[in-house]
Amino acid sequence: MTEDTVKKIIESIGEDPAREGLADTPKRVSKAWGHLMQGYSQDPAGILGKAIFSESCDQMVIVKDIEVYSMCEHHMLPFFGKCHIGYIAKGRVYGVSKLARLVDCFSRRLQLQERLTRQIAESLMGPIDAEGVGVVIEARHLCMMMRGVSKQNSVMVTSSMLGSFRDEPAARAEFLQLIG
Repeated sequence: MTEDTVKKIIESIGEDPAREGLADTPKRVSKAWGHLMQGYSQDPAGILGKAIFSESCDQMVIVKDIEVYSMCEHHMLPFFGKCHIGYIAKGRVYGVSKLARLVDCFSRRLQLQERLTRQIAESLMGPIDAEGVGVVIEARHLCMMMRGVSKQNSVMVTSSMLGSFRDEPAARAEFLQLIG
């Protein structure tokens, strides 16, 4: 978002962008939006491809409580929460920090939580030919909390289960139990 765009927004709500408290706001907002939307300039496959390792692992790998910060594409207000990722490896594993980077890559875009959950799961399945992948996101949406229905304690939960996590109830149940 350009500084001129931010100035126009400030003016459109009846404020003076030259006022002392707002004078540097267009610059700060422009910089903040650059950070919040950096996912558009990142390549998910490139993030994961740098950290795939051969390992004789055929068990479930779980990383839970990965912080998620994103922007609702309908109201351009934040939603935030936690992402839990699990996969069953077949001889190759991901570097753990790349899972968090992948979450950031997709969440730093205008998003729907449902799409975000699916994008993460689909990106993880192929590169290591995982037996199964499960992703669960629990998030609070400011568009529900600050406007409209104003429900302060609502939490949206979405899941995407692929491969054995979708087809085998025992694998799905183990994953859901382990993420709590």
